[in-house]
Amino acid sequence: MKNRVGNREGSKFFYLCTMDKKSLRIFILVINLFICSRGFSQESSIPDSTTNFNTNFHFQLTSVSQYHFDMKAPYTGNNSLGKGDESASTLTATLFWGTKLWKGAGLYINPEVAGGSGISSAKGIAAFTNGEAFRVGDPAPTIYLARGFIKQIFNLDDTHEYIGTGPNEVYKSRAKKYLMIVAGKFSIADYFDNNSYSHDPRSQFLNWGLMSNGAWDYPANVRGYTWGVVLEYGNEKYKVRGATTLVPKDANGNDLDLNVGKANSSVIEFEKPIQLAKRSGKIRLLGFYTMARMGNYALAIQSNPTFPDITSTRVYSRSKYGFGINLEQEVGDGVGLFARASWNDGQNETWAFTEIDRSASIGLGFDGARWKRKGDYAGLATVVSTLSSEHSRYLASGGYGFIVGDGFLNEGAECVTELFYRANIFSDSFYATANYQFVVNPGYNQDRGPAHVVGLRVHIEF
Repeated sequence: MKNRVGNREGSKFFYLCTMDKKSLRIFILVINLFICSRGFSQESSIPDSTTNFNTNFHFQLTSVSQYHFDMKAPYTGNNSLGKGDESASTLTATLFWGTKLWKGAGLYINPEVAGGSGISSAKGIAAFTNGEAFRVGDPAPTIYLARGFIKQIFNLDDTHEYIGTGPNEVYKSRAKKYLMIVAGKFSIADYFDNNSYSHDPRSQFLNWGLMSNGAWDYPANVRGYTWGVVLEYGNEKYKVRGATTLVPKDANGNDLDLNVGKANSSVIEFEKPIQLAKRSGKIRLLGFYTMARMGNYALAIQSNPTFPDITSTRVYSRSKYGFGINLEQEVGDGVGLFARASWNDGQNETWAFTEIDRSASIGLGFDGARWKRKGDYAGLATVVSTLSSEHSRYLASGGYGFIVGDGFLNEGAECVTELFYRANIFSDSFYATANYQFVVNPGYNQDRGPAHVVGLRVHIEF
C-alpha cells in the first residue's frame, strides 16, 4: 500500500494512501466491531471503582498518514529514505478481551488487524517516524493474534491500590506489595521501558527513538510481539522485573526461533519513584542480553571489503548486550519532562528493533487542561542516535542492514525533533493528532537530507 509520488508542479498536497477493496472491507469491519463493542461495553460497564470485572473489553483503532517532502540526496541505496515527495499510511485495530480465571489470574486475548506501510517502506531513518509502522509486515491488511497470555498476581499484603480499568486488566486494584507472572504472547514493551510522557505511539510521540530506548534491540517479530515469561516484584519503594523471550529466526523477521538454547533474549529493569521539588517522578535502569544467529560487522567487511554482506556471516554463537536509563519527572502542573539514554556493544548485527547503537532523547509533554482543553495533549522532543565504529564502517563500505544503508556513508549523528498536538474531538474516545518531524542526517548520512515529515494520526479507543 506504499504510495510514492514524485515532484509536482504548483502546491504540494498531503496524499493519503488509497485503499483497495480488501482494505476497505477490513476497515468497515473494524469500524462495525468498534460500534457494536462500544454499545456492549456501555451496557455492561461497572461504575463501582472497587468492583473487579469478570470480563473486560477494550478497542482501539489507529490510522497514521505521513508525507515526506523532497530532500537533497546525491545518491540512493537499497535502504535509503526516498529522495522525492512521498506519502504512506498505516492502520491498526485491536480488540482487547480479558476474563478472570481464578483468584488473581486473568486470561487475555488480543486479535489485531494491521496494514499499510511507513514512508519508504519504513527504511532510511534509524529513529523512524511512525511507531505504528514497525508492527506492520505485509502492507496488505492482515488479521492475526497480537497477544494471548495469562497474568497471575499474588497480593503480598493488605494495602491495596487502584490500578485502573485499562486494556488487558480485569482487576482494578492490587496490593502495594505484589508478585506478578505473565506467560504467553505479548509485546515486551508492555512491561519494560515505560514512561508516562513518551511510550505509546498511538497517543504520544510517534518516533521509534522517542517511544523506547533506541539502543535496546528489544525482542519482537516484525509486528512487535514475542512469546515469553515476565516476572515482576513490586512494593512502595521500588519495582524490579525480568523477562526471557523468543527472538526472530532472521533479523526483523516474523517467524520466531524455537532453538531457545541458542536464540533468546533476557532483560531486567529496576524502577524507583523519586521526588523533585515535591513533584513525582520515576527512574528506570534496564539491561539486556540477546543471543541469536547474528552476523558480525567486522567479519563481513573482512570477507568482502567492497560489498560486505552481514547475512553471510551469521552463526548461532553471536550475542548483543546493552543498557538504558529512563527518567520521567513532573516539572509543573500538567507539564512533564522525560529523558532516556541507551547503549549496546554494536559488534553484531541489529536483530529486532532498529539500527541504533547509542541513543539519547529528551522532551516535554503538556496537558491540555492548562489551556482549558481537557483531553488535549502536546509534546516536543529530540532524539540523537549514533552507531558503533564497526557498524559505521560496515555501512560506509556499502553494507546494508534491514533499516538503513545508502551504499555509502558520510557519517553524522542522526537527529530527529518531533512536535505534535493531539486534540480530543469528542467523548474521550476520538482523537486527531497533527505531527511534524525534522530529520537531520537520515540514516546517519550527512550527504542526505534534512527531511521534513508531516503527519496526521487518528485514534479511536474505549
